[in-house]
Amino acid sequence: MKSGFVNIFGKPNAGKSTLLNALMEEKLAIVSSKVQTTRHRIKAFLTKPNEYQIIFSDTPGIIQPKYKLHERMMKSVKSALEDADVALLITDVTKNVEEDVMMFQNLKLKVPSVLVLNKTDKLKQDKLEQIKMLLDKSYKHIIAISALTHKNIDALLSAVIELLPDGEPFYNEDELTDLPTKFFVSEIIREKIYELFSEEIPYQTAVIINEFKEKESLIKIQADVIVQRESQKAIILGESGKMIKQLGTLARADIEKFLQQKIFLQLFIKVKPKWRDNEFQLKEYGY
Repeated sequence: MKSGFVNIFGKPNAGKSTLLNALMEEKLAIVSSKVQTTRHRIKAFLTKPNEYQIIFSDTPGIIQPKYKLHERMMKSVKSALEDADVALLITDVTKNVEEDVMMFQNLKLKVPSVLVLNKTDKLKQDKLEQIKMLLDKSYKHIIAISALTHKNIDALLSAVIELLPDGEPFYNEDELTDLPTKFFVSEIIREKIYELFSEEIPYQTAVIINEFKEKESLIKIQADVIVQRESQKAIILGESGKMIKQLGTLARADIEKFLQQKIFLQLFIKVKPKWRDNEFQLKEYGY
């Protein structure tokens, strides 16, 4: 049997979370067209009994930290670099691939890696072939995919299994992740904030689940949406509470789909100035 840690690295918005979801055939990581959506390292377990267990990790996009929150995000990338058995280095083929390759080389990985050329559905075939020829000498394993349309995901999975070391499974075969349900609920709410609001609001917002009570007919969930300024609170509330109602409606639909149960969702907005640079608050909010 084969088993090991397969960690996904790349710049913000390269498609890491979309790739994780495609590999797992489950939506475990939130996705957005906005950069820096992923803040935590998300592990997902793909198991085929007696054949393989792959512990995939979606990591935050590699950036130069500007806040303590960013520093925490990059620490999770560093830990993923240290325990990887196989690295998936994902690049957006519509952007500067050579720049990404230089960044990957600076990671100084000591484990087998696969260069994943993503978003090929947005590129003409002749242009893609040019990119592959350019990179052919640098990487033994190059696979062109579209995580969004699931193109070549099976080929990528086969390459990963081939590179995995022999070993026993780390987790039970029916487990999908080691993260608690409350984490995924908070992430769904945060994803809807990315969908509904623009500019700095998604990046200056955190979501905390304060109550998660399972009752006979439904689950009662109370969450705080943390922002940095009163003006941001006013925007999320909207005129006569219009926006927070919309946020609650969108989040509730996806949470019910995820939990496969009816929920009662309460959202409150709290202002915590400069929380992204506050060590105590970052720890309190799970970073």
